Amino acid sequence: MVTGSGRRKVLIVEDEPAIRNVLFVLLAGLGCEGDVAYTGQQALSMVSRESFDAVLVDLRCNNLGAEEVVSQIKEISPSLVGRVLVITGEVTDPQTMDLLSRHLLPHIPRSQLMPELFSQLRGILGLNASPNHAKS
Repeated sequence: MVTGSGRRKVLIVEDEPAIRNVLFVLLAGLGCEGDVAYTGQQALSMVSRESFDAVLVDLRCNNLGAEEVVSQIKEISPSLVGRVLVITGEVTDPQTMDLLSRHLLPHIPRSQLMPELFSQLRGILGLNASPNHAKS
């Protein structure tokens, strides 16, 4: 979905202000528009009413588990399959690894947010790498 301004629209599901701010800056750098849901339930409501090109989900959604949010997003908007990116802590517990592999979800540990997120978003949004941000 491209908005009236010609920008792609990404839903950010994140309750932590510092992470949200980083994501907004990053999205602006990609020429995308960010919209925020503070809870998993709010995100599902927004996905059912609006079109998004991608969704960034905090693994620790505060009122619904990330698995429920991801599963319901896929049901509500099948076009988002493959366009949901999970932001995690360091992934070590088996349940989290199972969630990520079962749903084939790309994920980024918070410690790698800036270096990895730009590249991951460009990939799921189908944006070409610019010379300044291309990886070898």
